[in-house]
Amino acid sequence: MPSSSHRPRKRFGQHFLHEKRVVARLVEAIAPSKEDFIVEIGPGEGVLTAPLLERAGHLEVIELDRDLAAALRDRQGLVVHCADALEFDFGQFPAGMRIVGNLPYNVSTPLLFHLARYAPQVRDLHFMLQLEVVERMVAAPSTPAYGRLSVALQARFAMKKLFKVAKGAFRPPPKVESAVVRMQPLDWQLPIDEELLRRAFSARRKTLRNALPEIDFEAAGIDPKLRPENLSPEDYARLSMNSIL
Repeated sequence: MPSSSHRPRKRFGQHFLHEKRVVARLVEAIAPSKEDFIVEIGPGEGVLTAPLLERAGHLEVIELDRDLAAALRDRQGLVVHCADALEFDFGQFPAGMRIVGNLPYNVSTPLLFHLARYAPQVRDLHFMLQLEVVERMVAAPSTPAYGRLSVALQARFAMKKLFKVAKGAFRPPPKVESAVVRMQPLDWQLPIDEELLRRAFSARRKTLRNALPEIDFEAAGIDPKLRPENLSPEDYARLSMNSIL
């Protein structure tokens, strides 16, 4: 595994998890088994990689940092992809895959949108993320944290914030707290127009009538005087169907 002497690179948003109790708690939440096909994003120094590999027997990892990727290649049962997870085709892996990782904070939101496209092929996802991002992911309608990310993910996944992680659990410590979230694909995923969603929340302080003037709100059964943050994912699915029609 990579040495802990590796200097974290700011351009990659590297904050390496080192707290053993947090690692153990995360592995317990994932509960890997020999039957699982697990993909780890951003293994870094391999602190989570080692126990996952021990429990699963086989592990695929995606690491952008060439030095870290090279240091990981000497483990039996470990397949290393030196690549950018933002551009990686997760569709090459078998259906039912499990995805885990300590995601870089500087790309977490676009990476979540990228991964959401593979929801039908995934069994579950467990991520360490900035606490603020996790709170946005699980936020309810008409709350300050609720937004485009909330709707896009809740249309595809059932999500649960599992536990918070203090800054000192990382090297170097980030400026913010972190949290672990579990995402499980829904049996029935809501079809939501991504462009409609983007436009709605780019004008979140406007009424729906002003934010999306082309929509027939009466046909969709939605009050046009509401604001974008007041609508549930199910409401956005109805608007999306109406916009297509």
